[in-house]
Amino acid sequence: MLSLLLEAGIAQLGAAIGAGLAVIGAGMGIGRIGSNAMDAMARQPEKIGDIRTAMIIAAALVEGVAFFAVIIALLCNK
Repeated sequence: MLSLLLEAGIAQLGAAIGAGLAVIGAGMGIGRIGSNAMDAMARQPEKIGDIRTAMIIAAALVEGVAFFAVIIALLCNK
């Protein structure tokens, strides 16, 4: 009985660590996207619209991958 409880606890711990790493990675990725976009806008002010559009698309893709990773991590513990 104790071994089953430990296995369930370890699975939940692994899922929590996986979800946390996915969220941290997404935060770092979106931060880098924003930073580089601001640098690019400062260098080429005439391209602000194109850069902003590309930044929003890239951030949405990163967020989608992070959401997928969190769902997979939470489903793996069952």
